[in-house]
Amino acid sequence: MYSYYGLDWTYLLVLLGLALTLGAQGYLKMMFARYSKVQSGTGLTGREVAERILRSNGIYDVTVHPVAGQLTDHYDPAKKTVNLSEVIYNSTSIAAVGVAAHECGHAIQDDLSYAPLRFRHAFVPLANIGSKLSMPMIIIGVMLGESRNLLGPQLINLGLLAFSLAVIFQLITLPVEFNASRRALIQLRELNILPPREESQARSVLIAAALTYVAGAASSLIQLLRLWILFGGRKRK
Repeated sequence: MYSYYGLDWTYLLVLLGLALTLGAQGYLKMMFARYSKVQSGTGLTGREVAERILRSNGIYDVTVHPVAGQLTDHYDPAKKTVNLSEVIYNSTSIAAVGVAAHECGHAIQDDLSYAPLRFRHAFVPLANIGSKLSMPMIIIGVMLGESRNLLGPQLINLGLLAFSLAVIFQLITLPVEFNASRRALIQLRELNILPPREESQARSVLIAAALTYVAGAASSLIQLLRLWILFGGRKRK
């Protein structure tokens, strides 16, 4: 039913999702590499930028720490830490300034009880359950089959629902990330950390980073579409 000359056409959806993800990641790496070579005029390191933004917003219970790896930067609301990769923590580049400010954007969201961020945090357990159980339930459901009992189709439907939870989480993440970048650029401007020209360069890095989240969400939606096409209640060959 879903094959053409023996080939499953839905694999085209897999390739589309993969192309979107790899394309966005490649663009981010290119922009990050470009602006990692451009030094900011103020000469502030990523750590110094983060600390200035946090203190200027009256946030004193969040600390800044270095972490291993590249593009591993993140804000941890449980530990109240802005974690910057080593290349960001000690760097004075435009890329480092933009990334550090973005993570502080999340800290500001947390401090202001930004509703989408709270909702995302509350949704994490459901998303984790969905991502871990969805494929096992679908596979077991297919193995049980449809003709002998109803357990197979029920497990498949539950698996599809579980996968949908993981997709919803990625969609929820989008406004949170875009808002953090917007806050970051406001801080860089208002605190005179970057002049207009350098701010536009930092914006390019943040846009590239945001595109990875968009591509990830689109890829997950495409994968969910494929699963529904293959297993969503239709008869299969």
